[in-house]
Amino acid sequence: MEPQVKAKPTSLYNADYQLWLEHTAAQLKARDFGNLDLENLIEEIESLGRSEKHTVSSYLMRLCEHLLKIKYWEAERAMCLRGWKREVINFRLQIQEELETSPSLKSFLQDVFTKQYKNGRKLFLNASELDARLIPEEPDFTLEQALDEDWLPWQPE
Repeated sequence: MEPQVKAKPTSLYNADYQLWLEHTAAQLKARDFGNLDLENLIEEIESLGRSEKHTVSSYLMRLCEHLLKIKYWEAERAMCLRGWKREVINFRLQIQEELETSPSLKSFLQDVFTKQYKNGRKLFLNASELDARLIPEEPDFTLEQALDEDWLPWQPE
């Protein structure tokens, strides 16, 4: 006779994530704290913070990329400036929306500004195929300028 092996029950979290969210929300509303799936709830809350940071960081990288396109990609500027400006507006608006719901992300943006400038520079250099020596390795504009809706690094003459 073979011993019976008990399978570990699959948690609702793993079986049906959406149902787990609804169930957890209902438990919280009912103040049924004793039956909460705390391990997964804590993981989800921590994940939300990481996700917000990743999102705003990504928008900042793309914003820097497009500001560099506007300033340095002279060969494409006449054809692409309008689209690049629209992208700059879009990324600024996206960042602004994130900052409205989580103002503390402003200090995070300051912390990652140089890193995301460098990442945006890599994207820009890959797209433009310009000589990397022509593009500053460190930002030649501030985070405040990058987020300022009235500022662009190049203006038509």
